[in-house]
Amino acid sequence: MTLPAGRYTIGRATLDDWAVVSGWAHDEGWDPGLSDAPAFFAQDPDGFHLGRLDGEPVSAVSVVRYGPDYAFLGFYLVRPDQRGRGFGLGVWQAGLAAAGSRTVGLDGVVAQQGNYRRSGFAPAHRTHRYTGPAPGYVPQPDGIVPAATLGTEAIAAYDSACHPADRPRFVAAWLTVPGHRALARVTDGRLTGYGVIRPARTTYRIGPLFADTPADARALFDALTAGTGRTPVALDVPESNPAAVAMAEGLGLTPSFETARMYTGPIRPVDEGRVFGVTTLELG
Repeated sequence: MTLPAGRYTIGRATLDDWAVVSGWAHDEGWDPGLSDAPAFFAQDPDGFHLGRLDGEPVSAVSVVRYGPDYAFLGFYLVRPDQRGRGFGLGVWQAGLAAAGSRTVGLDGVVAQQGNYRRSGFAPAHRTHRYTGPAPGYVPQPDGIVPAATLGTEAIAAYDSACHPADRPRFVAAWLTVPGHRALARVTDGRLTGYGVIRPARTTYRIGPLFADTPADARALFDALTAGTGRTPVALDVPESNPAAVAMAEGLGLTPSFETARMYTGPIRPVDEGRVFGVTTLELG
């Protein structure tokens, strides 16, 4: 469909702009964390694209770059009253152009996966969001410490084995933005996992949850969710780690939302057995 001449523009979004886009994401049921955006922008402040019609935001996409080889696409949204007019295609093309020759990943909702395939994305695995109240009180697990006591460098190094690219800037911000609580597990003097919990509008979101073993993951989950009461928690669990699926189901959480991780090309090896919960569907 032909866009209105001279009325539609695409440009870089600011952190303030992204509060509007986060509201759209909430309305779609994605339930982003309340303080996510500053950490997102810390990784790549030029990775957020906004389409405006007569100066008003109508479409958005983020394509956040992690080094020279990898980028991640998220927040692909068009305001409901402006859909079907080509505004989504405009920001999509702008975002992918900014990625250059990098492999691009995304977590695609079921309804859009056919479109993503036609754009060159191939599926790697499905991810299910598991939600529900955490189990009741459990004793504080052994070896749980605030992630800050280990230092950002150690956490970022552990994170790198579980993600297709190094992301120390993002990790440093993700551990410390207001409302985020980050814990690590240390066993026999060795880091064996870490996780972050943060408030969203309707849930507490957990991500990442990276751990050497199911026991490490469960210890972190129990420590992170202490004090959440009956407020639901949400954990995005990749099917590529059957132990993670078993843990989520054993906790009494139920799948409520499905996506597919998809890529446009090769990625470096990821230790999928450590990924009990992805960091965020918006940035991978």
